[in-house]
Amino acid sequence: MTKRHYKGMLLSLLLLAGTACEDVLKPKPIDLLTNDVVLNEPRDVANVELGLYSAVRNVIPAAVIAGDFTADHLIHNGTFPQYRELGTKHITSSNTSVQILWQYIYNTIYIANFILERLPQVEGVPSAQRNQVMGTAYFLRGYAFFVALYTYGGVPLVTTSDIETNRNIPRSSAAEVLAQINSDYTAALGLVPEDASTAAYISKSAVQAGLARLNLYLGNWSQAESYASAVIDSKKYTLESDFATVVTTDLTSEAIFEVSYLVSDDPGTDGNIGLNNLFAGRREIIPSNEVVLALSAPESGSRFSSIKFDATKLGGVDNGWSVAKYGTADENNNNVVAFRLPEMYLIRAEARAQQEKTTGDNSAQSDINVLRARANAPTVGAVTKSQMLRLLEEERRYELAFEGHRWYDLVRTGRANAVMSAFSPNWREDYNLWPIPQRELQNNPAIADDQNPGY
Repeated sequence: MTKRHYKGMLLSLLLLAGTACEDVLKPKPIDLLTNDVVLNEPRDVANVELGLYSAVRNVIPAAVIAGDFTADHLIHNGTFPQYRELGTKHITSSNTSVQILWQYIYNTIYIANFILERLPQVEGVPSAQRNQVMGTAYFLRGYAFFVALYTYGGVPLVTTSDIETNRNIPRSSAAEVLAQINSDYTAALGLVPEDASTAAYISKSAVQAGLARLNLYLGNWSQAESYASAVIDSKKYTLESDFATVVTTDLTSEAIFEVSYLVSDDPGTDGNIGLNNLFAGRREIIPSNEVVLALSAPESGSRFSSIKFDATKLGGVDNGWSVAKYGTADENNNNVVAFRLPEMYLIRAEARAQQEKTTGDNSAQSDINVLRARANAPTVGAVTKSQMLRLLEEERRYELAFEGHRWYDLVRTGRANAVMSAFSPNWREDYNLWPIPQRELQNNPAIADDQNPGY
């Protein structure tokens, strides 16, 4: 699908989200964005569905910042205080990036809740469309809670669109949030269509990919392997022959789900989620020397194309390197990927290694070598389980750089403190989670005294 085919997004964005040009220093409270949603008759369904996609389009790039900048992939090179905090590892509860991601998550959850409450009451909607939209709402609500849980820990489990109720909800336990995510994903799996028109929309494979990632994080190795295999074995997705295509092109053959933008609604110069602006235009955030060295390794192969060098930019802390993955609004690489096929190989490889299937046929070795072969990198020979797990940590770094995985990977594998203490003298174990935003503590009495430790 080309960008000009992705119609309707601007309309729904204006009606529902209204946050593409969010003020950098003073984001709007979420409850100011919730009264314009309309779902009274069948003709409203398509716009409300697109509004939900508009909302999640803000979550995913904001999570890229969280996942790669809280960790060791990015450093600060500009003037914005929110990014200075992330770069120096002095994160505070008033940080704008911390607040913005939370706001975008709950905007997505609100619209999903509205759909799930209201759509069953709308008469005359074809059953196939009703199932598709309900399934999409379940999945994107579950996805939003997934990002929330692994960024902030247990969060308020908001499952209604009633604003007054939502203003006074305590934090739920991690187990309760996980149960909600699993319930939402399971419900979605039985409702979404087998195939979507493009990877800009939710399909059964996208839900399976979400379940593969969820079970990987939970250490449910056989389930993670099974769901990843379901996506791989469907043969609906193929690796691009040249990794550089992933960097320069939207909606590639390996894209399972990615958020798409038009020239008219690309975040552009947005200081919170305009990734090209932050990575290339302003150069507010640049690749760390550590990730440059990693991507320069022979084992990375063509994954080196995720970054680019300009000697004219050298000076001060600027090492001259830029993230290459996100283009301007009129280029064909301004989408942001949520799931793509290589992650499924990496999930299956890790799950197989954890089940002692390290080398040989149908093993972690065979999966990692699929990606090494595509990248023209040296293949992996016979190694031990512990060696394979460390190789996979690096392989995820090569393959998924700047897609928002690094911090979450280090935390879930128990490696964050060792890796990040070597990267920054200011790193503290408390940074395994972001703080609950200060504004939320002030606005929600039920969590006023329930901040994460260390903040």
